[in-house]
Amino acid sequence: MWDDARQLNAIAVTLSLIALAFLAFAAASAIARLPAFEYREIVVTTPLVRASAAHLESIVRSELRGTFFTMNLDAARESLAKVPWVRSVALRRQWPQRLEIEVDEHAPFARWNDNALVDTHGDVFVANYAGELPDFAGPDGAARQMTARFREWTTLLAPSGLRLTGLALSARGGWRLRAADDAGPITLDAGRDDAGERLARFLDVYRRTIGVLARTGTHVDHVDLRYRNGFAARVPGFREKPAKRAG
Repeated sequence: MWDDARQLNAIAVTLSLIALAFLAFAAASAIARLPAFEYREIVVTTPLVRASAAHLESIVRSELRGTFFTMNLDAARESLAKVPWVRSVALRRQWPQRLEIEVDEHAPFARWNDNALVDTHGDVFVANYAGELPDFAGPDGAARQMTARFREWTTLLAPSGLRLTGLALSARGGWRLRAADDAGPITLDAGRDDAGERLARFLDVYRRTIGVLARTGTHVDHVDLRYRNGFAARVPGFREKPAKRAG
């Protein structure tokens, strides 16, 4: 081979091309890291309701590294998604030094197990919120199901005048609704099986039973719907009068 000038020339050309490729890559890498391509402008393009634009920008400037060419956008999205109230983030590069941030925020829907919130999509997140929200109590992974049921049952209760204020779902699948009527709060035990049907049967007779008592000032604070053909109601402080003895 060493006596073959044609093969030697081919090897020399190949090595030269490889060397040029490495040099070009090194040059491109060096250029991509030049300060001239660092982000000078960071813009949040969506109006923010609760998330802090200053907090988002500080995350970009203090925790994220890279220029227009080298910043890891996946890592940037993960870091920005940790900011309170941020549900998801979309990032766009604008040549040569501008980074645009589009934020989708959580919209609070309910409180979750006294230590978190549920958004309108049924996702659990952690943030501070002082406003009034319904209370959800349930096992991990049940927030979306409970959000859907809350919407469904809120619509079902509305014609009766009952306002749904909270839901609880037990580990075994039993439903408990917290609502309120004109007389005050009321708890509805709907059980595990056919909870929606039981609730619908109760509402069919609510105005003629519990509703009548509420309008006369008698408050029923608990109703057990787990009966085949009826329900049991409890009036706080009610004591059945003893039967009179025959004279």
